[in-house]
Amino acid sequence: MRVIVVGAGVLGASAAWHLARAGAEVLVCDGAHEGRATAAGAGIICPWVSDAADRPFYQLYTAGGRYYETLVALLEEDGETDLGFRRNGALLVADHPDEIAAYADVLRQRRAQTPEMGQIEQVSPRDARGLFPPLRDDLAGVFVSGGARVDGRRLTAALLRAAQRHGAAMRPGEATLDLNGDAVIGVRVNRERIAADTVIVAAGVWAPALLACMGIALPIHPQRGQIMHLHLPGQNTDNWPVVLPPGSHYLLAFEASKIVAGATRESDAGLDYRVTAAGQAEILCEALRIAPGLGNGTVVETRIGFRPAAADGRPLLGAVSPGARLLVGNGLGAAGLTIGPFAGRQLARLALGEAAELDLRPFDPRREMRAGWRGPALR
Repeated sequence: MRVIVVGAGVLGASAAWHLARAGAEVLVCDGAHEGRATAAGAGIICPWVSDAADRPFYQLYTAGGRYYETLVALLEEDGETDLGFRRNGALLVADHPDEIAAYADVLRQRRAQTPEMGQIEQVSPRDARGLFPPLRDDLAGVFVSGGARVDGRRLTAALLRAAQRHGAAMRPGEATLDLNGDAVIGVRVNRERIAADTVIVAAGVWAPALLACMGIALPIHPQRGQIMHLHLPGQNTDNWPVVLPPGSHYLLAFEASKIVAGATRESDAGLDYRVTAAGQAEILCEALRIAPGLGNGTVVETRIGFRPAAADGRPLLGAVSPGARLLVGNGLGAAGLTIGPFAGRQLARLALGEAAELDLRPFDPRREMRAGWRGPALR
């Protein structure tokens, strides 16, 4: 069985690896576009603190977080350990004590269904600064021990290396669908026709153009995110937790004294691949408001990613043609690095004729869009 995966972000790379591990013949095609969401994403793995009210989405989101334990172990079996993954915990902070108490109450209730979130502990401002020293000295918080972070670039590279170790092939270049009437029979890359039993389109914000030839108007639009990387000279940041203030901004630490601060959410920027003055100002203002101790940090780079946002806020996962000859994975938005590995596994199962491990009907790419529904708000 030959499966072609179009798109080598985290979702496509995961699908390719799971398929190759199962013995399928796999070819991964990728156009290497600037602004791929995976390459820019911060990498926060802490779905339990989301304010998503949509139950199917929340189930998918937490399933993605839960899958990381299995993912890390399986990749280690394949010789891949450089993922940038570490379970350092997450620290929710707020200006008012009543907000902290409310966070803690909600999380303790959720923990009954998702024990993998770990321990929930309210911490004083002093203890919060002990966990993340640059924080403002009046911010208390709630510490969630199961929170983690991952480096999207390193994880995706590991998935692709492991897939190739199992026989998958890579084909650089822009792919288009090869059709026989209304049926997808493969792809064309660099004028070469390549046949396939199934094609998985995991091409993010570039997927709508790819599917337009079939008359499919995929309801995906780009949301630009600008994310800043700082270096804190002389600071050992290896064990610092993810910091989540109210709203969509955040801070997280990686090894080698690196801090990631983000992020903008720009829904009207299209595919404009630029670092803007307003974006820089927004990130720095929010970061320094929460953690003034970052003021001495060196600005290393600002990454730009185009998050694929679905019209109704729910991801698109499943078949868009009879017989599962064409599968789509898209619309993960800001949750891509949490959901992507698990979603790729589900698409691989569908391509192999197996049942998904989660009810994917709420994420059917062919579902009717519900006008006026904006979907869940994500961290």
